[in-house]
Amino acid sequence: MDIYDSAQGRRSAILQLLKDDSSVNVSELSKRFGVSEVTIRKDLRILKERKLLVRVHGGAILGASPINDEVEERHVNFKKLVNAREKEAIGRAAAAHIKNGDTILVDSGSTALEVVKNLHRFEDLTIITNSIVAMMEALKYKRFKVILLGGSVRESSLSIVGPLAESNLKLFYCDKLFLGVDSFSVETGLSTPSVEEASTNQVMISRAREVIAVFDSSKVNKRALAFIAETQKIHTVITDNNLPANVKRQLKAMKINVETVVL
Repeated sequence: MDIYDSAQGRRSAILQLLKDDSSVNVSELSKRFGVSEVTIRKDLRILKERKLLVRVHGGAILGASPINDEVEERHVNFKKLVNAREKEAIGRAAAAHIKNGDTILVDSGSTALEVVKNLHRFEDLTIITNSIVAMMEALKYKRFKVILLGGSVRESSLSIVGPLAESNLKLFYCDKLFLGVDSFSVETGLSTPSVEEASTNQVMISRAREVIAVFDSSKVNKRALAFIAETQKIHTVITDNNLPANVKRQLKAMKINVETVVL
């Protein structure tokens, strides 16, 4: 009997595929193992119950570390799949803050990337970014001025960081910064697992007339290793409607605009 004929062998193989590629698709797994999609969904459900993976629409992604206040870094391909529906809605809402002729600065966050995916109605924009993925997305429009910062490339985030990137940033004045963060709390501000990312984000904030933080509500009341900025540096927060009511009240008391998208 083939190892994949047993449920245990098949589930072990699914986990190995996740380790190799960070995500799996129900339809592809069904074809690969010669079983029904119903069977694959049962496998994924059981692996989810064992906290070995995270279910997403159409498949699964590699399981996260145990939840705690300290946020660990994940690869950009993992981040794009987590809370994708929330991020897409936040990206659409954030794009509504842009005006034709704006110079916008986009960081390497997966939610900030969704802003770039929603620029269809604009004819004249300058887009500056430290994200290779956001740069590639912006070039698809074939009509915007797109500037990718130079510097050191981080493999996990496909972002450009370091002294050269920060020096390049100081050449520009930007109308709006769309900043996606790994963790946020009213008390400790914005933070990220990467010291290099934090330093680059700090310079981004200094070059923007308006700072728009875009993140889903799962990032709230979390803290990561590297400090980016105090909450007061933000002008607008765009998130989903699961934002805790007390956090919303605190932000509004600080005169920070809060916009929540309905899912």
